[in-house]
Amino acid sequence: MCGMPQRPPIRSTPPRPSRPDASMSLITNVMDHSLDDGYAEAAARKKSAGEGGLPKTLRARLGLAAGLVLAALVVTVGAAQARVAAPVVAKERQELIDRIDRETAAADKLEDSVDQLRDDVEARQRQALSHSGGNAQADLAGILAGATEVHGPGVKLVVNDAKEAGSGGSGNPRESSGFSDTGRVRDRDMQRVVNGLWQSGAEAVSVNGQRLTALSAIRAAGDAILVDNRPLVPPYTVLAVGDGQRLSSRFQDSPDGLYLNALQDNYGIRTAISVESDLRLPAAPSVIVRTARPTAEQTKTGKGTS
Repeated sequence: MCGMPQRPPIRSTPPRPSRPDASMSLITNVMDHSLDDGYAEAAARKKSAGEGGLPKTLRARLGLAAGLVLAALVVTVGAAQARVAAPVVAKERQELIDRIDRETAAADKLEDSVDQLRDDVEARQRQALSHSGGNAQADLAGILAGATEVHGPGVKLVVNDAKEAGSGGSGNPRESSGFSDTGRVRDRDMQRVVNGLWQSGAEAVSVNGQRLTALSAIRAAGDAILVDNRPLVPPYTVLAVGDGQRLSSRFQDSPDGLYLNALQDNYGIRTAISVESDLRLPAAPSVIVRTARPTAEQTKTGKGTS
C-alpha cells in the first residue's frame, strides 16, 4: 500500500524585530533628511565648482592684490600731477607775496607822508595862533580848538567794561538801540559821558590821550570804540580840565551822570571819578577845517565933502 508523500513541516518565520523608534518615524525622517533636495543639489554643485576652480583664499588674495595695484596707480598719477603743477603754484604764490610786499611798502610810505603833513599843519596852526604875540584871544582860540597843550585842575573819570563782559546777549532795554547788553562800554555811552562833561563846564577833554575838538567823533567798529578813527581799548580814561569839584558835582547830578550810574547798577559797568589838582592834556594831532570860513567885516569909508 502506497502511502501519500508527506509534506515537510512548514517552519514558521519568526517575526522581524521592530525598531525602537518605529513610533517616531516622522521625526526620524526629518532628522535623516534635514536638507531639502534643492538645497542638497545646490550644495553639491557648489562643492563640485570649488573642487574644479580656485580656492576661496586664493581668489581673495588676488582680489586684494588687484585693489592694492589700483590704489597705487591712483596715488602715483596724483603725485605726478602734483609735481607738474607745483612749479606753477609756487610761481603764483611768490608773485602774490611780492605784490603784497610792494603794496605794504607803498602804504607805509603814504602813512609816513601823512604823518609829516599832519605835523606840518599842526606847526602852521600853532604859528598862526601865536602870530599876534600870544594875546589872550589867540591863546583861548588855541585851547578851544585843541591845538594847544593844556594843563590845570579837573576831573578824572575811568569807565571800564563789566568783569563778566561777554560778546552777545538779548532781552534787555539796551537792545532797542541796536546793541545787545554784553557788559561792554559802547560808543554811545562814551558820547554821553563826554557831552555831559562839556555841559558841566569842562574846558578841555581827552579820552585815552586823544584830545577832543569840535571836529572829533566817537564811533564804533564792531566792539571797538573809535575816537577820530583811532581805536581805543578799555579802560577808558577821560580827563576833563575845569573847576574840579564843581565839575564833578555838576556831572554826577546831570542826566548823563545818572545814565552812567544806571549802567553801573544794571549792567555791571565799572566807573570811578576823582577830582585832580593838575591834569595835562596833549594837543590834538591836527585840526583841519575844509568848509567853514571866517566872516571878515570890512568897513567901507567914503570920501567926505568939504
